[in-house]
Amino acid sequence: MRQMMLQNTADQNDVVALRIGDQDYCIDIDVVREIRGWSPTTVLPHAPAHVTGVINLRGAVVAVVDLAARLGLGKTTATPRHVIVIVAFGAQTVGLLADVVSDILGVDDAAMQPVPDLAADGMRAFITNVIPLEDGRMLRKLDLSKVLPNRSAEGA
Repeated sequence: MRQMMLQNTADQNDVVALRIGDQDYCIDIDVVREIRGWSPTTVLPHAPAHVTGVINLRGAVVAVVDLAARLGLGKTTATPRHVIVIVAFGAQTVGLLADVVSDILGVDDAAMQPVPDLAADGMRAFITNVIPLEDGRMLRKLDLSKVLPNRSAEGA
């Protein structure tokens, strides 16, 4: 994957666009540490259904969250074409399983629209904004504080 140098202005946010099934999502680039190809995970007993397992990331054990399963879009059958996006959010480092990373975009704050009131409450819990793109796609900006496993709630 080629790296792009982006300058972040006060009224612009850089995001990483992810494809999950036939839908487009994004996360802030600031939390992304690396993008890796798929590697099999080690299953953990009694883990939530959306946690596929853990991987060894240079000596650190990192949980991998199946974004499709977490968002209620069905469980992903991972193939070598899938990616794991390693994010550092708060004190957690977690892998996010996605179909592909499609782009890195600079998005003006003014382009970020609120989630429509008619959206399903379950989906609204995970999305902070909707961003219409010039090519007709709509990005849904993920709220990682809601998507990622809550360690304190799991007793870890």
